[in-house]
Amino acid sequence: MQCCCPWLLPLFGVTVLVALLSEEVMGQSCVWYGECGLTGQGEKHYNCEYKGPPKPLSREGYDILQEFCPGLFYGNVSLCCDVQQLITLQNNLQLPLQFLSRCPSCFYNFQNLLCELTCSPHQVQFLNITETEPYTDPVTKENKTSIKALQYYIGERFTNAMYNACRDVEAPSSNERVLGILCGKDVKDCNATNWIEFLFSKNNGMSPFPITPIFSDVPIYKMNPMNNATKGCNESVEDGSPCSCQDCPLVCGPKPQPPPPPVPWTIFGLDAMLVIMWISYMAFLILFFGIVIAAWCYRKRHFVSEYAPIDSTLAYSVNSGTNTGEASCCDRLGEKFEAWLSHVFSRWGSFCVRNPVLIICFTLIFIAACCTGLMHMTLTTDPVELWSSPSSKARKEKEYFDSHFGPFFRTEQIFVTVPNGSCHMYKPYPSGGLITFGPPLNKDILHQVLDLQNAIENITAFYKNESVMLKDICLAPLAPYNKNCTIISVLNYFQNSYTVLEHVNRGRFFIYDDYHSHFLYCVRSPTSLNDTTTLHDPCLGTFGGPIFPWLALGGYEGDNYSNATALVITFPVNNYHNDTEKLNKILAWEKEFISFLKNYNNPNLSLSFSSERSIEDEINRESNGDVSTVVISYAVMFFYISIALGHIRSCRRLLVDSKISLGIAGILIVLSSVACSLGIFSYAGVPLTLIVIEVIPFLVLAVGVDNIFIIVQTLQRDERLQGETLEHQIGRVLGEVAPSIFLSSFSETVAFFLGALSSMPAVRTFSLFAGMAVLIDFLLQITCFVSLLGWDARRQERNRLDILCCVKLQDSGSGVSQGSKSCLFLFFKKLYAPLLLKEWMRPIVVSVFVGVLSFSIAVVNKVEIGLDQSLSMPRDSYVLNYLQSMAKYLHTGPPVYFVVEEGHDYLSSEGQNMVCGGMGCDNNSLVQQIYTAAELDNYTKIAYPSSSWIDDYFDWVQPLSTCCRVYNTTEQFCNASVVSPLCVHCRPSTTEGKKKPQGEEFMRFLPMFLSDNPTPKCGKGGHAAYGTAVNLINSSSNIGATYFMTYHTVLKTSSDFIGAMKKAQSITENITETMNIKEAHSHVFPYSIFYVFYEQYLTIVDDTVFNLCLSLGAVFVVTTILLGFDFWSTVIMCITISMILINMFGVMWLWGISLNAVSLVNLVMSCGIAVEFCSHVTRAFTVSTKGSRVERAEQALANMGSSVFSGITLTKFGGIVVLAFSKSQIFQIFYFRMYLAMVLLGATHGLMFLPVFLSYIGPSVNTAKVQAAQARNKGTERERLLHF
Repeated sequence: MQCCCPWLLPLFGVTVLVALLSEEVMGQSCVWYGECGLTGQGEKHYNCEYKGPPKPLSREGYDILQEFCPGLFYGNVSLCCDVQQLITLQNNLQLPLQFLSRCPSCFYNFQNLLCELTCSPHQVQFLNITETEPYTDPVTKENKTSIKALQYYIGERFTNAMYNACRDVEAPSSNERVLGILCGKDVKDCNATNWIEFLFSKNNGMSPFPITPIFSDVPIYKMNPMNNATKGCNESVEDGSPCSCQDCPLVCGPKPQPPPPPVPWTIFGLDAMLVIMWISYMAFLILFFGIVIAAWCYRKRHFVSEYAPIDSTLAYSVNSGTNTGEASCCDRLGEKFEAWLSHVFSRWGSFCVRNPVLIICFTLIFIAACCTGLMHMTLTTDPVELWSSPSSKARKEKEYFDSHFGPFFRTEQIFVTVPNGSCHMYKPYPSGGLITFGPPLNKDILHQVLDLQNAIENITAFYKNESVMLKDICLAPLAPYNKNCTIISVLNYFQNSYTVLEHVNRGRFFIYDDYHSHFLYCVRSPTSLNDTTTLHDPCLGTFGGPIFPWLALGGYEGDNYSNATALVITFPVNNYHNDTEKLNKILAWEKEFISFLKNYNNPNLSLSFSSERSIEDEINRESNGDVSTVVISYAVMFFYISIALGHIRSCRRLLVDSKISLGIAGILIVLSSVACSLGIFSYAGVPLTLIVIEVIPFLVLAVGVDNIFIIVQTLQRDERLQGETLEHQIGRVLGEVAPSIFLSSFSETVAFFLGALSSMPAVRTFSLFAGMAVLIDFLLQITCFVSLLGWDARRQERNRLDILCCVKLQDSGSGVSQGSKSCLFLFFKKLYAPLLLKEWMRPIVVSVFVGVLSFSIAVVNKVEIGLDQSLSMPRDSYVLNYLQSMAKYLHTGPPVYFVVEEGHDYLSSEGQNMVCGGMGCDNNSLVQQIYTAAELDNYTKIAYPSSSWIDDYFDWVQPLSTCCRVYNTTEQFCNASVVSPLCVHCRPSTTEGKKKPQGEEFMRFLPMFLSDNPTPKCGKGGHAAYGTAVNLINSSSNIGATYFMTYHTVLKTSSDFIGAMKKAQSITENITETMNIKEAHSHVFPYSIFYVFYEQYLTIVDDTVFNLCLSLGAVFVVTTILLGFDFWSTVIMCITISMILINMFGVMWLWGISLNAVSLVNLVMSCGIAVEFCSHVTRAFTVSTKGSRVERAEQALANMGSSVFSGITLTKFGGIVVLAFSKSQIFQIFYFRMYLAMVLLGATHGLMFLPVFLSYIGPSVNTAKVQAAQARNKGTERERLLHF
């Protein structure tokens, strides 16, 4: 069937085509074209209203369009914008480009938003003009219409997608989210809609007229919202890479979770160590008392005396008349060695008494020769030298950092509070809730603080008649272009200017913006060069760097910076380790700085402050202040020694029998041994430390005085044999006691010298000086003191007065020694020793001491590690207030640098991706791993992602940016602020040019980046932020060491500092391992200023165990040999010394004494003191030939106990008590408390537990010694004296 109207079909087709063309033409229609008059500020242009089809773009604009709006570069390129509008768009995109382009999909969406607004041929669909004004072109005289306001209809889907793609993008140089700069609000308050509203607000300083965004996904008011396709942050653009993990959590996967904290070791809900030791102690008591009761019953059944040894009913002694059994080889060897030692010392003692002048002259010559070395003495007060070994890891890393980037700057810091101030409220215009501003953020207070800051800048010090001001020594990162000092202060938000602080935009009825609004913007965007308020003031400091609010404010909660209750002002000052002249200038200025602040008086401000030199100054002041306390302490000990040595037989003979002069001589010998030790090591170039000066005299006095008392009191108790001369008597006495003195002194000397193997400088230095001092003290005592003792004995025999030896007392009887015994000796012999060794008393003693030991073992792992810095300060120190303010107000910790050592390949794509954190970088790159660590800040102690010079460099060098430009004639760098047609982009806008530079191209532009100062047109200039972060080598042809900086979280206690260092080291170990999977030449380490001081605490437990075990091992070996290879006696003595050391840890826990280098030195010293308390009693027990262990223990305690008690315990106790009145906290804690503990524990263990312990399990009597004594004394008067 044919159609009756064949012409209708073509007609219908034409109609449809016309309709489609009409719809297309209607869709492709503009609302503006070109630029018209200037805005009210005269800086920006309005757009010209234009209702018509889009116009073809001039070819001059093709490059710009292709670079910034490639989605519109198609067909005949007909748009609703001309070339000038494209140039304006290009300029407006520069700031977002520098920050958002590191995430390509984010910048792609952002470009879409502005390109569609500016040039879309479909503007009429989503733009609605709401306000215009007539305009006459001054050139063509053509009448036009300027657009003053319009509405922009945007799809909600597009809005949310753009926000989601951009919300996590980081600014590498400031560790802040980019939206904190581009949103006009805190990042936490920024969302999709208010971000776009801010972008199009006239108040942001960028938009020439207000643009009102209307968000909808459906047509509204006959408008079709712009709802272009978007890219998610995990999607790539133009076959590139998606955003990095740092800028897009979707790429990272789930957020890492920190490992759970270690579960406390408990049993039945109680501390496991306490439970275990309690059960062990109960088991010991049951077993011990079972054995004691069984032995008691056995003795009762067999009628054995309570003094019989538990293991035998038989006993024999030198007095028994018969000798049972043959002596073993060890017994005979021990007896021969003992006899040889006694013979040698007897002969030597007699020689010294016969030739006193010769001995004393040689002694004086030796002392003088050694003391001459004191002229070469150097005192080390540098904390680094004191606490860090030159071979330690942290020390080497510090030296590496200093040599490549310069020493860490010196810090002068002030906390400013307003004690009588109050908060005030601020209400932003035109809307917003009330915002609380803390007391120090009152404008009047800020003016006063600025006065203070300016006064500090004007402080003038003098060094060698040369004036020194802050500007001469301060850190100026942009010098010589910008010589302003770095001052980290909230006032640098106002460029340290009274005028800027007073800047206000005031209306008739309202204040639109003032310092409040500028402050609120700057704490969100500290790197901004132009705030978005109507003030348009910069936030960047005058020195060219940002002021991060967490560094300049304190005492706020969360990130409510306006609530701050304290201002923090920091003056970083250059540091010089190898230039004494420059360093002395800085020290001179710091001294004036401290003096100025001490005398500063403002009733409205309260200051707490510190300088780099403050701690060292205060420690020195404390040491000087405690001189009087130490002098009184030693004076008390000297007075006691001088008086206690004499044994007064009658009041008439008081001045004859006293031994004040001999006591003074003995003290001088002790001090001379210390001086000789200092002199010898000064010759060797070993520097002296304050610990050596404070501790070693105490140690040597304990050892030396004990030896003096043993020699003198043994002579006083001895009766001269018939026909025996004085020299032979003293020689015989010395033969009896010198082996014991030699045992203790030589054990201590070897133990201390082996302690010098420690890696801790403080312990090593102490051990060297202490070992030498104890050795020289022993040598002087068996030479010079023995000669002086002979002189004094002759004086006493001739009845001459002490001190006034020329005066002779008449008719005072014979002065020949008759073997008189002191009251203390009689007390020990008649009362104390028998009571202590009673059968019922001994189990009680053992039970108590084992109980104390069990408690100490239970708490030994609970002793704190570290040293609270405040303890090293005097109680009246201004630094204490500063340390309290740090703990109270600071919101960030010390800076930490992740250093990549020289050798990493930055020129290859693979090497770059290992470290960078932007697009295309490895998900486990250096920057990304630090970012991940910052996400777990409570665990890792890393507060923020690191600044990244390489990421900012990639943003700076990209071809779309105006940052990297060169003169096309000279190839020299052209700063972004320069307006010249000769300046061209460094890299072409080609596919290849948009990639990361590599090889020679990378190195060609890097020096330009590092020398470029940030400007409003290019905020990525690297001079201020990274001028010292990259070490260029080989004439800037390659890269050496570099660093990536961030901050630790707030660190308050020693455990915080130690934990932060351990976590940072763990992070860098993982980074190094990750990098070396691909490349074998990379090494990364963390560096912070405190690491070199706290590294010792990483190994302090191992060092403590090593040093104490080494000391005990030395004591064991030496004692075994000098006791005549009496192995079992040595074991018992070492067990007792170990108990003393373990109990020292119990006292440390109870008394709040932490484990550090100072306490470790004291523990090493306590090992020496313990030897002194135990060795004499042990040796007296081994040489005793009494029949039973109890009798031998009683004899040893009676003979040696009184000398040990009077020589060490009483001597030290008086001096220690004086230390309790010291003003120094460190003296009270580490000297008074620890010295008191070591003396009391040593005395109780040596004079109570050890005799009891020996009475139970001491070695059997040496058969060879018994036989030798019987043979030697048979039929002589001496045999009678052997009866106790």
